[in-house]
Amino acid sequence: MPHDPYAWIEKSLATIHRADWYRSVQTIDGRPGATVVLAGQEVINFASNDYLGLAGDERLMTAAIAAIEEFGTGSTGSRLLSGHRKLHRELEKAIASTKQTEDALVFSSGYLANLGAITALVGKRDLILSDQYNHSSLKNGAILSGAAVVEYPHCDVVALKTQLSQQRQNYRRCLILTDSVFSMDGDLCPMPALLDLAEEFNCMLLVDEAHATGILGKSGAGCVEYFGCTGKPLIQIGTLSKALGSLGGYVAGSSVLIDFLRNRAPSWIYTTGLSPADTAAALAAIEIVQQEPQRRTQLWENVRYLKALLEHLPNLKLLPSESPILCFQLPNATDALKAGKYLRDAGIFAPAIRPPTVPTSRIRISVMATHEAAHIEKLVAVVKEIGSRE
Repeated sequence: MPHDPYAWIEKSLATIHRADWYRSVQTIDGRPGATVVLAGQEVINFASNDYLGLAGDERLMTAAIAAIEEFGTGSTGSRLLSGHRKLHRELEKAIASTKQTEDALVFSSGYLANLGAITALVGKRDLILSDQYNHSSLKNGAILSGAAVVEYPHCDVVALKTQLSQQRQNYRRCLILTDSVFSMDGDLCPMPALLDLAEEFNCMLLVDEAHATGILGKSGAGCVEYFGCTGKPLIQIGTLSKALGSLGGYVAGSSVLIDFLRNRAPSWIYTTGLSPADTAAALAAIEIVQQEPQRRTQLWENVRYLKALLEHLPNLKLLPSESPILCFQLPNATDALKAGKYLRDAGIFAPAIRPPTVPTSRIRISVMATHEAAHIEKLVAVVKEIGSRE
């Protein structure tokens, strides 16, 4: 028997280092934006999920400050016990209106929204079919639910139908889980086909709109709107922390679903409510998204410009993308780390993404509406230098 029950931790850390999987935080000073100060160096920011550039918007800050002055800094308890504020309900109504659903429920984070919804909807007698590239929150929610979990090949509708044909009849309920925009690849799920399968096999469909809310669809309502699936029977999850520039998560769907989750989702029932400042900032962001479509227009112009420039670079393995997330693959974690450092030394923040987060190492580029043409052109010039060095 070892004398130190914690000795294994240091050995595990050493293994992480040897595999080039080790991670550490980097300090950003000042407000978020297209350029940021990172460890004292001003860099062009291609690492942010602040797609519309709202996280540093004066209107969101003004709304947050006003909420603090009226309601204080914290919600003080779970919303069922002591933490519910009128702002929470206003935000839920605004989300439901945006998503064109009957109701919505706000959580303290998108991760908690997924954990709470999944564990409330299915249990030990049920089946979950999950896209293999799903976000960690979807995967962990599936595990915590106690349901049988089967991963289907990424966006492979044929394989999913085969699995449903073979297994659906053996379980009480079935839940299909997918991201709408896959955060480490940039591609979209085949939502209409998934809805067809859900109807054919009597399944629930849960779609995580974290990287779609605010930027996809005519009004910015997300992939559900983009694919013309508004009003279809599905469960929509999302975050307030990306294009909406705040913090928190939500579930949007039927009034019966939302009422059920208020009573059965543990990560909502037993968690302190979203802070007044974050709630008010998200409300202000939704209003801006509705009133300023030019932000989305500029975002997509930037995406098209960057993609056109990158696609002309020789030897660049650009992953398929239909979103503001563009990735190019590298042979291994070591090469990805070197590329990330080269970008950083050149004044560009676009870090390496490595296993186990993704199956293959890559540089992930996240485009913002507030990027200027010069920012994009500098990124492409440095990426071209990386390619010529390999």
